[in-house]
Amino acid sequence: MNAEETLKQIAQEVAVCTRCDLHFSRKNAVPGEGPANAEIMFIGEGPGFYENEQGRPFVGAAGRFLDELLAQAGLKRSEVWIGNVVKCRPPGNRDPQPDELAACDEYLERQIQAIDPKIIVTLGRFSMAKFMPGVKISQVHGQMRRVGKRFVIAMYHPAAALHQPKYKPQIMADFARLPELLEKARAELSRSPSAQEPDEPAEPQQLSLF
Repeated sequence: MNAEETLKQIAQEVAVCTRCDLHFSRKNAVPGEGPANAEIMFIGEGPGFYENEQGRPFVGAAGRFLDELLAQAGLKRSEVWIGNVVKCRPPGNRDPQPDELAACDEYLERQIQAIDPKIIVTLGRFSMAKFMPGVKISQVHGQMRRVGKRFVIAMYHPAAALHQPKYKPQIMADFARLPELLEKARAELSRSPSAQEPDEPAEPQQLSLF
């Protein structure tokens, strides 16, 4: 299967998944959406109320802010892939539990391998922890780090700015640098002999930083 077919297959599997208890309360699974050849993947935490209703990621207030942030960076939603570390809504928008993260991880890994993005932007601490375990988002947000065969940029979740306005200027500043960081990632990956290395979480001190 090509990447597009693989993503469709994963979406079909996610729609009927019963690997964890989240399927008991879901209305619609939210596998993620975007082009199969996206250079940037945005990975959030979990679907909320509106996402559960529509089966699409980031369609509530945080999604509208994300659209603004993308536009500021000269990007369109149709150009990037957007998803979450868990594909079904945690009840009451609570944090994802370890077993739920584990149940969804295979789907996310397959999506990453199919799309093969140059950059993964993690939105929030749960998606960041997948690639940068043991790191505090306050210390690394907006910084691009090499993790395996691609780059990862940890950012605050757009919802953080809605709940605590003090974060909004920093989130906007981090997103504004995305075009510059994408160019750096393209250049580095085009000349790096390690571009074929498999993805693997790296210890923070071993990650290269721009």
